[in-house]
Amino acid sequence: MTLTWAKPAAPAGIEDVLAQMRMLDGALPPRDGVHVFNRVYLKVTERVAEQAGAGGFTDGAAATELAVRFAARYLAAVDHTAAGREPPACWRPLFQLRGHPAVRPLQFALAGINAHIGHDLALALVDTCRALRGRPHLMEADFERVGGLLVAMEERIREELMPGPDLLDVADPLTHLVGSWSLQAARRGAWASFRALWAVRGLPDVAEELTGRIDSSVGLVGRCLLTPLG
Repeated sequence: MTLTWAKPAAPAGIEDVLAQMRMLDGALPPRDGVHVFNRVYLKVTERVAEQAGAGGFTDGAAATELAVRFAARYLAAVDHTAAGREPPACWRPLFQLRGHPAVRPLQFALAGINAHIGHDLALALVDTCRALRGRPHLMEADFERVGGLLVAMEERIREELMPGPDLLDVADPLTHLVGSWSLQAARRGAWASFRALWAVRGLPDVAEELTGRIDSSVGLVGRCLLTPLG
């Protein structure tokens, strides 16, 4: 499948992010794997924007900055694919298999979350700390608050996208596949990756190698999550 997308300007704020996600939501067919993930991520971002506006974060400005930089990495992957260029390795399985008839919607959703949390979140945290000249430990409380929103959303995704009669069917391959992946583990990994990348920020070659290894590792997990099940 070809991804047709007229690249908008880089998002300047949370409203720009939401506008671009809504444009994608309207531009892609519902069965498209990118559409499935985008709809999930749009709901999460709307919730983050609501919480930031209501004072739900310790540092609302930093949380919003992180949300924008985080989303920009996903939108950049969309732009690269639409332009015929390769996105980061973590995103390639989703974009390559987005139209596969034997991959189920829940797999698409989890593969997108895996790519975005496992790779993009650590880099967005580094970008945010650089931009705000903050220290990593100051981000931790709001990182956990956003994580709580993600966990609640993941539970809803599993309930909505798991086939009803198969939910308790231990013989269904989908049950085994999605049970092997954990959002909590992905979040812990993202925080550890962020701390490691922040520690080597003054060593560009080391940081580049570490980033590449994180990218390829997350991509491998995504490939497994998108195993066609028939």
